[in-house]
Amino acid sequence: MSELLNIISQFPEIKEVKETRRLNSGWINQTYLVETPAETTPNYILQRINHQIFTDIDMLQRNIEAATAHIRRKLEAKGETDINRKVLRFVPATDGKTYYFDGESYWRVSEFIADSQTLEAVTPESSYLAGLKFGEFQAMLADIPDELGEIIPNFHNMEFRLQQLREAVADNKAGRLAEVQDLVDAIEADAEKMCQAEQLFREGKLPKHICHCDTKVSNMLFDQDGKVLCVIDLDTIMPSFIFSDFGDFLRTAANTGKEDEPQLENVRFNMEIFKPFAKGYLESARSFLTPLEIEMLPFAAQLFPYMQAVRFLADYINGDTYYHIQFADHNLVRTKAQYKFYQETCKAEPEMKAYISTLI
Repeated sequence: MSELLNIISQFPEIKEVKETRRLNSGWINQTYLVETPAETTPNYILQRINHQIFTDIDMLQRNIEAATAHIRRKLEAKGETDINRKVLRFVPATDGKTYYFDGESYWRVSEFIADSQTLEAVTPESSYLAGLKFGEFQAMLADIPDELGEIIPNFHNMEFRLQQLREAVADNKAGRLAEVQDLVDAIEADAEKMCQAEQLFREGKLPKHICHCDTKVSNMLFDQDGKVLCVIDLDTIMPSFIFSDFGDFLRTAANTGKEDEPQLENVRFNMEIFKPFAKGYLESARSFLTPLEIEMLPFAAQLFPYMQAVRFLADYINGDTYYHIQFADHNLVRTKAQYKFYQETCKAEPEMKAYISTLI
């Protein structure tokens, strides 16, 4: 408690502390609720930032500050009220920065949004709200004047992920290549198709936008009536293709199986999740999307299970050096489940395209 109080004292807006307690939400950063004694003052969220993952804290916070300030200006221009519940607000430390370094760890504080909740379950209703809100998030940042940095370089770069797989195949460190050669061959057969975004970008035909890059229902706050308040977990905000937010949501939300589903017959593409998500997304994002981006939304649904299969397979061939595993062949099971889901998204492509055409 004394250590936390010393950290909190570096954020002078917080005058008094009644209690601090650890929150279990999120697995990357350590998060605490800071309760203040007066009913007229807000509570706060204190986080120890994982600087093993986010190695440039200054860039990280600059990205977040630029994005939240731009959204705040948009909300003010629209005449919105209660804006501190509709966009995160970070508290300055004694030196004016929105983080504090104690010599070992980096810390930040944001205002706690009271009477809010997160949802874990993905239903057609919450899928629609997610599409609407994440599309709105991108739309509000489409004209941001600031140049944001790539906080995790090549995070959703398909060419880079395939290069990692090819290096793993060439090295074959764990001697596992022979047993997965069929999977490697299947992935390579579609490599050119799945790298088309990077190629179109180089040709000047496909833009990048500021994206959230971690679109889950749990990364939105809802009020007690079930209305969306704001998007949270902003660490991965960076320039990317819009596919990052569209496809990554569907990779988990529209999969009828688990990410590591051992029974592949359970893995199917749930159109009843895709349809409301696509509807909500296009309602709020269509204003800034190009015709090519809209046309390629089914590709986005295919890209992310394919990319994740590539990443799991590379780690399996390398000897399980990146992802935490729970049993010996865990990464292989994950690979097969994600590749099966990729195949299911390919089967669903005509239906996805037909539905999107009804929306535009």
